Amino acid sequence: MNQLKKQNNRKVGTDYEQAVGYYLEQQGYLILEFNYRCRLGEIDMIAVDGEYLVFCEVKYRQDGKKGSPLEAVDVRKQRTIYQCASYYLAVQGIDDMPCRFDVIGIEGGQIMHIKNAFSG
Repeated sequence: MNQLKKQNNRKVGTDYEQAVGYYLEQQGYLILEFNYRCRLGEIDMIAVDGEYLVFCEVKYRQDGKKGSPLEAVDVRKQRTIYQCASYYLAVQGIDDMPCRFDVIGIEGGQIMHIKNAFSG
């Protein structure tokens, strides 16, 4: 039963990440990667917004009972995203492109997008 719930949660997360990808494309972003994984962790989405390489974390909450989806990106999660982003930049040989970290929260059907939500 727990395994089934975990699979369902993963599918819901993937569905919302795809929806956010579409939303960002409508905002003029170019999506480079979904679910970038490396030995240090995972980044939900990597995109280009104008001159910026953007590392995005997507969080979904059905309602506010478990807190805001934006609050779920705590300092520990930020550190993991930053380390993964550093790894991505090294592997891709990117050293001259400005970067930022965006957090996109979905609560119910509302998208909340915070650009430059945290720094390394």
